[in-house]
Amino acid sequence: MIQQFYFKINLNKFGEMKLQQEKEKKTFIGAILLFGIGTIILFSLVLYMDSLLAKKVQNRIKFLNETELQIASYQKSTEFLSSNDLDLLAKTFTDRIFWAKKLVALSQEIDNKMAITQFSYKSNVLSLYGVTSIDKNQREFDLIDQFIAKLKANPQISLDFPEIKYARASRDKVKDTDILRFQIDCVSRDFLNRKGGVK
Repeated sequence: MIQQFYFKINLNKFGEMKLQQEKEKKTFIGAILLFGIGTIILFSLVLYMDSLLAKKVQNRIKFLNETELQIASYQKSTEFLSSNDLDLLAKTFTDRIFWAKKLVALSQEIDNKMAITQFSYKSNVLSLYGVTSIDKNQREFDLIDQFIAKLKANPQISLDFPEIKYARASRDKVKDTDILRFQIDCVSRDFLNRKGGVK
């Protein structure tokens, strides 16, 4: 018996290699294009940020120049401070009220039987608005009188407000409890000086 040999020849081998090369070429070109586009975008972003920073620097330089011009104009004036300016400055430091200390002193004089609901400072008069419950065994205005006495005795308050007086009050009822709403006015030393009340 004669042995037969068979050979298989792939005639499309060259075509497959050609297609593979074209595919690799397209992939390479796509990568280059993508890299180029990314580089352009990144470069544009850098230029944009640079322009923003340059604008900020220009604004700062402009502000600095304006400030230097203002300082120079002040230095060219014949007097830095006139005698009127010095008098006004001294008056400001002498007549100013240290509100933080006043509020701390005020909080120390308020007992648990009353509450200050609001306060206002207008025309050199500090008005305190408060509320207190009315005890049947106590006169209505006893707590208010005691509170005014405490305020007058506290030098932190009475130094700037030498006249402390009752202004008005009204009775009210909240949840079966009788309460008294009141207003106390603390008149400033400056106001009294203008009226000739305090020397």
